[in-house]
Amino acid sequence: MQLDFKIDKLTHSIENAKTGDSFRTNVLPITKNDLRQITKSNGWKFDWKAEISPINEVYKLIIEHNTTIIQGLISLSIERDYVFVNLLENAPFNVGKNKMYQGVAGNLMAYACQISFLHEFEGYVAFEAKTKLIEHYKGSLGAIHVGNQRMIIQSKEALWLVNKYFYNLLNR
Repeated sequence: MQLDFKIDKLTHSIENAKTGDSFRTNVLPITKNDLRQITKSNGWKFDWKAEISPINEVYKLIIEHNTTIIQGLISLSIERDYVFVNLLENAPFNVGKNKMYQGVAGNLMAYACQISFLHEFEGYVAFEAKTKLIEHYKGSLGAIHVGNQRMIIQSKEALWLVNKYFYNLLNR
């Protein structure tokens, strides 16, 4: 599946789109209870229940101390020497000109990079991008286009993203 998300803003966590207030976040595995709220009838574009499999890891982004409201979701596969992002989606209320929070997609991509470092893959993350978004991902994430729709985030850019989003983890 080709990814179709926009990096609206690279923040240090996520921030309220209207006020600019910043909020600390956590990335946690989704639970069975979460599946009740992440449905197409609740405005989500993708069938996240279908993403759950023995080879995929599905995570939710939440504001710290508010585990009930999911800000976005990411599905990852751990490959031989990199992390592959299968799917990423902002919560419906974080999309469009009236979005509530900015920085959700960037936060989730930074998390994928962090997982890559934890697996000793030097931060390498790959994903398939829609053609119209290839230039956007080059500029916003520093990803490189390696052919067809395949894009890769390399070590230097991955480290920059991890430090940008997870500096709070290092300074708590």
